[in-house]
Amino acid sequence: MRIHLQNPDNDPLFDFSRSMWDAAAARAPDIGAGHDVSLGVTPAGFRAGMRDAEALVCDASVIKALFPCPAPHLKLIFLTNAGLDRLAPFDWLPAGVILMNNRGTHAAKSGEFAIMSILMLANRIPTMVTNQRHGVWRKLWGSVLSGRNLTVIGLGTLGGATAKHAALFGMRVTGIRANPAPHPACETVLGIDALDDLLPQTEFLVLACPLTGATRGLITRQRLESLPSGAGVVNIGRGELIDQNALCDLLDNCHLSGAVLDVFTPEPIPPRHRLWSTPNLIVSPHTSADDPATYNPHSLDIFLDNLRAWAEGRPLPNRFDLVRGY
Repeated sequence: MRIHLQNPDNDPLFDFSRSMWDAAAARAPDIGAGHDVSLGVTPAGFRAGMRDAEALVCDASVIKALFPCPAPHLKLIFLTNAGLDRLAPFDWLPAGVILMNNRGTHAAKSGEFAIMSILMLANRIPTMVTNQRHGVWRKLWGSVLSGRNLTVIGLGTLGGATAKHAALFGMRVTGIRANPAPHPACETVLGIDALDDLLPQTEFLVLACPLTGATRGLITRQRLESLPSGAGVVNIGRGELIDQNALCDLLDNCHLSGAVLDVFTPEPIPPRHRLWSTPNLIVSPHTSADDPATYNPHSLDIFLDNLRAWAEGRPLPNRFDLVRGY
C-alpha cells in the first residue's frame, strides 16, 4: 500500500520519523512489511505525497490546514487524535474514504493522570497550592481513597483506564455511559438518565467522555450544585462538557473542595481569565493523555492493527462514526 505520513508544522515532539515507522513495521511484520511509505514535513511534501497516497496518517491540525486537497487514490485516513469534534462538520472528507481515530493510544497516560488528580483532590493539594500562592500556612488533612464514591462519565479509553486505577485503590466506582453495559472496574454502570440521581452521592466526578451533541454542556450549574459539599471535579474530556463559569463560582464559594482541569473553553486560556485566579483549581494545559515517548509508536501500532483488519475484510476497530461523533 502507498502510505503517506504527514507531520504538523508546529509540534516537533510528536513528529513521525522513518525509524519510527520501521520499528512499528517490525513489531507487526505480517501487515507492516512491503509498503511504499513517504514522510511529509511541509505543505509541498504533503501535496506530493497525496498524489498517489492510498492511506494518510497525520493529526487533526494537518486536516484543518491542508484539506480539502487532490487525493485521487486515497482510501484511508488515520488521525492521531481520539476526539475529532474540532473537525466537524466532516464535509472535507473525500467521498468513500474511511476515517479512523487513534482511540486506545491515551489509556496509560490518561489513566495515570486521572488517578493522580483524584489523589490530589483527596489530599487537598489544590487548596495547598492556593495557600502557597498567598503565603498561608494552614494545616490540611487528606483521606485515603478506599470506600470513596467516584463517578466516571464515559468508559472508553480515558474513563475505562481511570476506573481501573480507582478500583485498585478500593474506590466505589460508578460509570455513566450511553450504553450502560457492565464494566469490569465499575461496581455499577448506568445510563445518562441516572446522572441526576447519582450526583448527590458523588464525592469525585471525572469527565472522560467525547464531546458530542448529547454531551455538550452536560454538567450544568444545577448538576454541579447537586454534588455534595466538598466534592472534587476532574475534566480530561473536553472543556465544553461543563459549565466552566459555574465551576469557578462553586470553587469560589467553597461548595467544591477542588478541581483539576486539563481541558478548557477556550484553549489556550487567555491572560487574566478567571481560571488563572480561581482558588483550589489546578490547570493542566491539555497534556493529560499524551506522552511524547510513546504516543506516535502506539498510534502506528493501532494504525497497523486497523490496516490488518481492512486487508482481511473485517470491521476496522478505530473507524470513526460520523453520526455519533466518536
